[in-house]
Amino acid sequence: MTKALRNPMFQRLFAAQVVALIGTGLLTVALGLLAYGLAGSNAGAVLGTALAIKMLAYVAVAPVIAALTDLLPRKTVLITADVVRAAVAMALPFVAQVWQIYVLIFVLQAASATFTPAFQSVIPSVLTDEDDYTAALSLSRLAYDLEAVLSPMLAAALLLVIDYNSLFVGTVVGFVASGVLVSTISLPALPPADRGRPLRARITAGARVMAARPVLRALLVMNLVVAAATALVLVNTVVYVRDLLGGTDTGVAVALGCYGAGSMAVALTLPRVLSEVPDRAVMLAGCAVLPLGLAVVAVVLFIDPGPALGWAVLGTMWVVLGAGTSLVNTPSARLLRYQSTPSTRSAVFTAQFSLSHACFLLTYPIAGWVGARAGQPVAAVVLALLATLGAVSAAWLWPRHLSSRTTAPATA
Repeated sequence: MTKALRNPMFQRLFAAQVVALIGTGLLTVALGLLAYGLAGSNAGAVLGTALAIKMLAYVAVAPVIAALTDLLPRKTVLITADVVRAAVAMALPFVAQVWQIYVLIFVLQAASATFTPAFQSVIPSVLTDEDDYTAALSLSRLAYDLEAVLSPMLAAALLLVIDYNSLFVGTVVGFVASGVLVSTISLPALPPADRGRPLRARITAGARVMAARPVLRALLVMNLVVAAATALVLVNTVVYVRDLLGGTDTGVAVALGCYGAGSMAVALTLPRVLSEVPDRAVMLAGCAVLPLGLAVVAVVLFIDPGPALGWAVLGTMWVVLGAGTSLVNTPSARLLRYQSTPSTRSAVFTAQFSLSHACFLLTYPIAGWVGARAGQPVAAVVLALLATLGAVSAAWLWPRHLSSRTTAPATA
């Protein structure tokens, strides 16, 4: 990993990602507490809807913006997205009604849907060595885990002296710092876009590449497994801690930190593991862990063992679910790199970003609305069944003999 960090351009890109994600982590905690403050025990439903709107922005906006901005310098796209995100974060503390949360979340996540695929697609051009790129993926995964570990812990400490609305200030600082860091970098130019094709063809280019290749078709199904586990954690942690376990705002942050700790532990070991173990085996192991973890949560919710055992199971299972998501998510960008060319790479990364988040349009409402209406145990069971279906389908779609490097003819 240290060799990748010695690249000056990647150093600044990685630093920009870290500070933006720390701000996003503070936003995650603050948004959950804002929803609880406005809706009380229905916070899961409010947060589930807000996160579904986030996913709608990701799915609908990412491919369209990528097609419309394909001639713009990536640097301009990244900085503009950070400016928009900072402006929205500044407005969130003044929200007084639930519908205002929904509007602002859509705008903020539309900007994130612009930033993230553009950011991910330039990394292979910055780090052309395969080992360096694999190390960068683990570092990137660790950066995402900072959102789930350090940010909630920082939020827990800050909540001892400030109210949750003040956490949004940290979000603004993170996005501004990210934009400043990106402004100091001279990013390599990507191959010129083919504007001779219709807009619709450019919007769907990456999805058509993914649909044409068995490895990427399996990745699409793995996204559903990850979405099921992630939805349970992000939507219902605040409800589990506050209502079922009688915990505090600090307890919410600690629980989210457990999830990130599991993911971080896996990300630290994966560069060495992936040098010896095929991507398929690693990712399918993650797909096996996640349904099992969800099933354990469902059983514990049904038997309602009380706060002491409930806290023990919550902390342990959140670590397990974090580890499982990292086993799938960390190697996924390797697959995208292997299965794309420089001319299709941006479109393929955008398609993965959009289509992976489309799964959350299903799982977030299940976690939020089914949990609120039918009960938290029922929501956990439904998500466990979805994850099991996805895991079985992924193993079938990706034949054992097919390497992640094996490609079939595919055009964008």
